[in-house]
Amino acid sequence: MTPRLGEAELTSLATSALEGLGLAPRDAADSARILVLADLFGLHTHGVSRVASYGERVDLGGICAGAQVRVEKVAPAVARVDGANGLGPLVGMRALEAAMDLARECGVGMAFARASNHFGPISPYGYIAAEAGFATMIGSNATTTIAPWGGGDARLGNNPLGFGVPQPGGPPFLLDMAMSVAARAKIRSAAAKGEPIPATWATDAAGRPTTDAKAALDGFLQPVGGHKGYGLALTVDLFAGLLSGAGFLTHVSSWSADPQKPQDLGHFFIALDTTKLGAAEWLAGRMADFRAILHASPPSDPSSPVVVPGEIELARMARFRDEGIPLPQDVIDSLHAFAKRKRAPA
Repeated sequence: MTPRLGEAELTSLATSALEGLGLAPRDAADSARILVLADLFGLHTHGVSRVASYGERVDLGGICAGAQVRVEKVAPAVARVDGANGLGPLVGMRALEAAMDLARECGVGMAFARASNHFGPISPYGYIAAEAGFATMIGSNATTTIAPWGGGDARLGNNPLGFGVPQPGGPPFLLDMAMSVAARAKIRSAAAKGEPIPATWATDAAGRPTTDAKAALDGFLQPVGGHKGYGLALTVDLFAGLLSGAGFLTHVSSWSADPQKPQDLGHFFIALDTTKLGAAEWLAGRMADFRAILHASPPSDPSSPVVVPGEIELARMARFRDEGIPLPQDVIDSLHAFAKRKRAPA
């Protein structure tokens, strides 16, 4: 049976594990918040299981555990965040906070982060912001896994983009999407089972669409929407990488190929203070109407009713908060091992 941990217990353990890697207590707690939210949403590949790979890169010098993240206000509503090669979720949290602080002052705020690393999924940031009354648009670049449209080698990342809109007194709208038709993990699973994949998922090493999962692992992911997804992935990189001052396209180091090198990933966070637009009751009513219109659509499959982005993840959160968060024992053991590194107070 898969072990289950309560949210508070897992947050405490993940915080201790990150402190064991060398993060300051507040930095560890803020980073753990993002990872635990990922697990609460059921996004376990981007949750606390990532601590082990973060730890590997810290030990190799690829991530600076004691990074001092710096925030510089460069315009009334714009900030630049230097991640100092720190843990991605830490840099992400500081950038989110900066964007929200600016939005409180100006109505809207934007933070560009550079010198960062993998920052987890986007939806936890959107959720935190929505709970505080902010609508968000958030993006990050990534290690190259997608070829340019018509190209024969990987030149851009599967760059995620997300949006969040609060619903006072109700569930927020949360959209978190990467730019590939399918995740590489699904292709690996098909390859392990000897199963074919749809030709729209990936190409072989020569850039030709393939149904052979093993050949696809040597090739490139296909962008969602063809050339439109390609253009959207490039746009995310322009904002997250180029404009932030971070690495972009092939300038981003590979997590897997060069774990000892800083990735120099970039992120962008745009926050809108929705209270500047109207009272909470006004937004709550409009969001409830928006959701009701969608839910009222007769489902084409009676067993699969219409859902609004974020509802599946928030339903998992409610269930896991009640039943506990399921985690493999080896992940729990790894967290305890990192926690034991934690230095005793002097």
